[in-house]
Amino acid sequence: MPSLFRLLFVLCALAAAVFGGLYVLATRFEPEQQTISKPVSGVKIRR
Repeated sequence: MPSLFRLLFVLCALAAAVFGGLYVLATRFEPEQQTISKPVSGVKIRR
């Protein structure tokens, strides 16, 4: 049983590190917003 608890603890610690890293990346390093416009071929706009 102690090895099962050790395995679960290590897996939970790794999952917490991954989710914590993703959270930090998502909140601290947001990309700049840009406006992108590209013409679509084959589409005509009626005026």
